[in-house]
Amino acid sequence: MKISITHRLFLAILMAAGLAVICLVMIMQWNLNRGFLNFIRETEASVSARLADTLEVYYKGHGSWEALQKNPDAWRDLIMSSLSSRDVRPPNFGPPPKPDAHDHPPAPASPPPFILHYDERFLLFDAARVLLIGVPGDTAEINRTPLKSNGKVVGFLGHRPLQKLTDNRHLTFLHEQKSTFILVALIIVLLSAGLSLLLARRLVRPLGHMAAATHRLSSGDFSTRVTVNSSDELGRLAEDFNLLALTLEKNETARQQWIADISHELRTPIGILRGETEALIDGIRKPDAAALNSLHAEILRLGRLVSDLYQLSMSDLGALTYRKSRVDIIALLNDVIDSYHAEIEKHRLRFFGITPRSRPIHVFADPERLRQLFSNLLDNSLKYTEPGGYLKIIINKGADQLDINVQDSAPAVPEDNLDRLFDRLYREETSRNRATGGAGLGLAICRNIVEAHQGSITALPSPLGGLWIKISLPLHGARNAQ
Repeated sequence: MKISITHRLFLAILMAAGLAVICLVMIMQWNLNRGFLNFIRETEASVSARLADTLEVYYKGHGSWEALQKNPDAWRDLIMSSLSSRDVRPPNFGPPPKPDAHDHPPAPASPPPFILHYDERFLLFDAARVLLIGVPGDTAEINRTPLKSNGKVVGFLGHRPLQKLTDNRHLTFLHEQKSTFILVALIIVLLSAGLSLLLARRLVRPLGHMAAATHRLSSGDFSTRVTVNSSDELGRLAEDFNLLALTLEKNETARQQWIADISHELRTPIGILRGETEALIDGIRKPDAAALNSLHAEILRLGRLVSDLYQLSMSDLGALTYRKSRVDIIALLNDVIDSYHAEIEKHRLRFFGITPRSRPIHVFADPERLRQLFSNLLDNSLKYTEPGGYLKIIINKGADQLDINVQDSAPAVPEDNLDRLFDRLYREETSRNRATGGAGLGLAICRNIVEAHQGSITALPSPLGGLWIKISLPLHGARNAQ
């Protein structure tokens, strides 16, 4: 049989509370036995001190112990007077005083109920430690108090301390106290059981809600959320669950959008190829050079799209290989710019930036991936910058970081959409359309390449009126590669 978390937590709390109560009761019982015995011993020690004072007064009046030794009743009276709960006064060993008509007869002195067998445990010895009065026994356990008269020891009062509780009244008193402790302990355990059950249910209830929410989430309901009612570990767990659900919901939305966008992007060139092919088959269009060039252009566009999708998928899987080495980024940038010189002139763009005479700057990177990065950025500027505009590349070198800034002129991208430019298949309607732009994968590939080099890439409004792409690459790898 499986035990639920609620019952496990309940049993754990109850066992802890029960163990604590049992230990407390045992300690209290042990302390009661020990304390009660010590209390009786301390009381008897006080009685012994008062009896010693009484005996010294007796000896001063009689000069010896002979009369007391012959009169057992007088010995018991002395002990009883010392055991009395009233203030002890030295007994009058002379003739008794005349009673007054208004005086009430004194109540007989009675020993406290916890002082038992006093006649067996109080003894009288002479100055030579010879037993005069008392029950003989083991003298090693006897406490002797010297009795003095005129500064001279005239005898010893012996007191045999109580070693254990054997009297029924003592045992009954302790039994009643222990029964009370056990009853209180049972009440505490019952209360702890009730509180433990309530606490266990309260603690486990959020876990039950979260388990149900997890089941719904695993079934595909990514809109599932749990209520955060506290700021403790359970509250933080609920917050993390909500964040996980939100992330899964966004990923599912992105996946659906990704599939829809890919289908749309693939459908367009395939539709064009199908239409033109059918036109050739039906004889509507002649298979001349223009028709073949149109088919070739669509095939190239389809090939670029598939190639970009493949690179993105390989990047997500971590399967893209990077062969990094110490690279002069100035020379590499100049090579890429030289390959685009004809396109820049064709679009009538005025270019400002680095020159071959610029001082070399080395980074630790994959030169082919950097070439692909810069080619994508230049393609992006050439496609979306209006003819007669500006293109500018600025490089800033810091202590540990290299910043590469690619700026172009109008048209601009609204600031609210700048962060989305690196999303896959995203195109800004005002500047990125099918007539002038591609599938919206170039900047997404750029971001993957930069992040693979432990760098960052951001989109900002350009001072020239268009788009500003800022790339930051670390320089520490280049120094380590030297």
